[in-house]
Parts: sequence; C-alpha cells; structure tokens
Amino acid sequence: MIGIAIIWISATGAGLGVMLNYDAAPAAPGTPPSMWPTESKIPRVAGLPTIVVMAHPHCPCTKATIGELALLMAHVQNRATAAVVFVRPAGFQEQWAETDLWQSAKEIPGVIVLSDANGVEASRFGAQASGQTMLYDADGKLQFSGGITASRGHSGDNPGRSSIVSLVNTGATETTATSVFGCSLHNPAVKSFHGESR
Repeated sequence: MIGIAIIWISATGAGLGVMLNYDAAPAAPGTPPSMWPTESKIPRVAGLPTIVVMAHPHCPCTKATIGELALLMAHVQNRATAAVVFVRPAGFQEQWAETDLWQSAKEIPGVIVLSDANGVEASRFGAQASGQTMLYDADGKLQFSGGITASRGHSGDNPGRSSIVSLVNTGATETTATSVFGCSLHNPAVKSFHGESR
C-alpha cells in the first residue's frame, strides 16, 4: 500500500512538473520587419501607433492574450489603434476563424479584427506563434515585439503589456522584446496541453 502511494505521489509530481514546464516554455520567436511592410493590408490610422496581434482562432492560450489586449487598450485610450489578425489556413472557410476569441477581440474598443487567409499577413510580419504582438509607431517603425502574457494561457501583469503601454504613453521603455506563449500559427488543428482538440 505504501509502495502504491509512493508511486502515485511520484507520478503526480512528475506530471505537475511537465505542466509547469509547458506553461513556462516560450513558442518559436517571431522575426517581424523593422519597418511596417508596405504590402500589408492591415489598416493604419495616420499619426497613431499600431498594435498588431497575430492569433490562431482555436488556440486555448490566446484567450489570455485577448484579455491582456483589452487591458492594454484601456490604458492607451485613443492614442493607438490595434488589429487582431486571425490566421486562416488554405481550405478553411471564413467561419472557421470566427470563434469565441474572434468575438472577444471584436468587443475591445479601438480594435479591429481581420481574417488572414493562407497566413499571408502572418508571413509578412514574421509571426510564428499565436499571441505574437508588435507595436509600430506612427512612422511605421517597429518599437516592440513579443508576447503580452507572462506564461502560456495566464493573465496578469507582464513586461510585454507594460512595455507597450509605456511606449505609447511616454515613448520609452526598458523592454522592447519578450517571449511569446502560444500555439503555432501554422498548425490548423491545435491541441491543449491535456490533448483536447480545439
């Protein structure tokens, strides 16, 4: 009986360790261009910085990113615009991208939501993972690139959100890049850590 208990405790501890490592493991880093890509169809407002969030519409981790974006936009109030770009692979209908994440993003004041057929915009911005967030200033120069969550699927204060707010409101920050925690933008059938298809 004691042996079984020891095995169970060991297995539980190992599983918890794997989950914690997964939560803290960043995704593949993006390589956004230093200047706004002229061929991009994402709308910009003259004289204002633009925040771009690349997202997978079925990534469970991205719910936290959308929540952080809502907080971010509340702190920059009309001093920046934002676009959440949901990647839609070839062969998938428009409705495939219109998930609860899409609806949540649409409800954020100052945010537009776009469907990125075949991941064209994601490629233009060098994004690899859902949650990749970039801030371009009014002149189209990259000011920040990274994630706006501290770990995978977790909300709360984090350097990414703080940096963007500081850049928009004061023009300065100590951090211009952070890790991204999200699913691959190039995998249509993402799964949560628990193996549940999304």
